[in-house]
Amino acid sequence: MAVAVSGPIVLIGAGNMGGAMLGGWLKSGVKGGDVLVIDPGPPPAMAKFIADNGVSHATSVPEGVKAGVVFLAIKPQIMDAVLPPLKGIVGPETVIVSVAAGKTLRSIESHLGEAATVRAMPNTPAMIGRGVTGAYANARVTEAQRALVHDLLRVSGPVEWVETEADIDAVTAVSGSGPAYVFYLVECMAEAGRRAGLKADLAMRLARETVAGAGELLHQSPDEAAQLRQNVTSPGGTTAAALAILMADDGMQPLFEKAIAAARKRAEELAG
Repeated sequence: MAVAVSGPIVLIGAGNMGGAMLGGWLKSGVKGGDVLVIDPGPPPAMAKFIADNGVSHATSVPEGVKAGVVFLAIKPQIMDAVLPPLKGIVGPETVIVSVAAGKTLRSIESHLGEAATVRAMPNTPAMIGRGVTGAYANARVTEAQRALVHDLLRVSGPVEWVETEADIDAVTAVSGSGPAYVFYLVECMAEAGRRAGLKADLAMRLARETVAGAGELLHQSPDEAAQLRQNVTSPGGTTAAALAILMADDGMQPLFEKAIAAARKRAEELAG
């Protein structure tokens, strides 16, 4: 990754998501000396990783630093306490990137001023480089800054830019929360297998590996999901019998529509 930035990349928070992003940046070619991590108490393994890779670390906001990028990888409930001291490191060429769910650009600007700001929503597979991120940039973000942010975010998987900030709530409902839906699918499949007579541990292994394998096939195949489904489905066969239930008028589609709508509504409530 060729990072052309006017100041250091300042990572606020070195927990699971922040640590995953840092690891991805370094692997992609960002130099450790170009990153400053601000975290009062990173986990021991992350503290060692930071030191071993020549990344600067501070427990509080240092003086005399103007960031090229401020990357906010902290929990939304502590944002209001963490943001005010950061105002001093935000300069006219700084771009701010927030991955905190439910925190609007307006709430960030209330603490850091009217800066170039991107609101992003990754999901937990980002921690293994297999996530997907939705992102929205305000009008102050230049094309160069957007390209830089895209490069920083894509180390954890594809980046999809949306047209309005409100779209981030839908992104949150679909992909941000989406891994939990998939994990619950595994639970449901395993429990159904147990009730069909399989031992619980065997049913769980079968369900888990089936979903993981199907996901990898979907990842690698150029075919649409519908085509992959049809490839498995023989007319009048076992898969068709199951899909007749799942694709019925009261099957999975209306359930998912209700679930996504509920998640989006909650995201809007959290955003205020």
